[in-house]
Amino acid sequence: MNTTEIFLIAMAVIFTVPYLVWRLGGTDYWAPLVVVQIIMGIVLGPGVLGRAFPDYYHFVFNPAVVQSLNGVAWWAVMLFVWIAGIELDLKKAWAHRVESGITAGLALGTPLIAGSGAALALLGGGWMGARAETWQFVLGVGMSCAVTALPILILLMEKLDILRQPLGQRILRYASLDDIAIWGVLALILMDWQRVGRQGLFLVLFALATWGLRRLMLRLPAADRWFVSLIWLALVSFGADWSGLHFMVGAFLAGAVMDAEWFDQAQLDLLRHHVLMVLMPVFFLSTGLRTNWEMGGYAVFGVAGLLLAVSVGGKLLGLEIAGRLLRWAPGEARIIGWLLQTKALIMIIFANVLLDKQIITSETFTALLLMAVGSTMLTVPVVAPMLRPMMGLVKRAG
Repeated sequence: MNTTEIFLIAMAVIFTVPYLVWRLGGTDYWAPLVVVQIIMGIVLGPGVLGRAFPDYYHFVFNPAVVQSLNGVAWWAVMLFVWIAGIELDLKKAWAHRVESGITAGLALGTPLIAGSGAALALLGGGWMGARAETWQFVLGVGMSCAVTALPILILLMEKLDILRQPLGQRILRYASLDDIAIWGVLALILMDWQRVGRQGLFLVLFALATWGLRRLMLRLPAADRWFVSLIWLALVSFGADWSGLHFMVGAFLAGAVMDAEWFDQAQLDLLRHHVLMVLMPVFFLSTGLRTNWEMGGYAVFGVAGLLLAVSVGGKLLGLEIAGRLLRWAPGEARIIGWLLQTKALIMIIFANVLLDKQIITSETFTALLLMAVGSTMLTVPVVAPMLRPMMGLVKRAG
């Protein structure tokens, strides 16, 4: 078979296996399709399929096919992060800046401190990447424990029927503020002092280009805005990568300086849905291909369990403190905390960048990936029973 035919076999596997597991296994309550796709990406990787059936694995996922899949995955994740940047609603956060600032700060800061403590415990054990400074590794793992996956949070709140309720809108404000902090910290971690001049030049050009883009977009017809936006996404991502930052940082910046009001909301929602359905499964598979179990499954699972514990515990503690300071109703902090600890996708993207820059090892990446899956699978089963007796609070919490 030629490379094209094997590539199409790989694509068929990527879409068929997760769908059958999700549909026939009835996993939707505790593991939506997107979570199953992430898990199947791990299963189809070298640690499971590659170990059980090495000949088939190396036939389907040969270097030429993997290179092609990676190209699709890069564009998929750029689109996804760009949409997440567009959907940030900072106007509402500013209108409630005191309450939002306190909550978002504690929701991010407490698990960041707890995760950084766990990272310190991992120093010297082969978990830190070859090109990492100690502070980069500690801060990177700590921030991985603090991340909230805003796009997946939206999907889960839709499932729980609270997205359009006042409580759901508050949670989106908190997650939006934390999203900005997450990418800001990532940019700090990736700062290359040997190329600081190039990075400074990129930021200056980006600021000037943003001013021009915002003026241009107001003059363009609605249909043209989509095409110009995609050109903008590619150029900013290239500039960020050229300067020493990662192209995913550029993709987020490209979206963050754009206004959701420039686009039809229904079309934007549909684009996010289609990117998740059509392209992101390839990213999940390419992520799974990067997992590594060479330290032994027990060690990787043990570190994943540690990171999950400090991540969830830190998030719940931070929200409990916020609830006491802001005098929330009993039980409200736990609901918000469990929703904000959702990790999948954004944390996986974050960890991919850390792995690309050799700040973490592939074993640490695998542990972080398992932690992200575990945190997301916990969300709906834990939150749904807490919501039932509190729907009155959900509808009146403003």
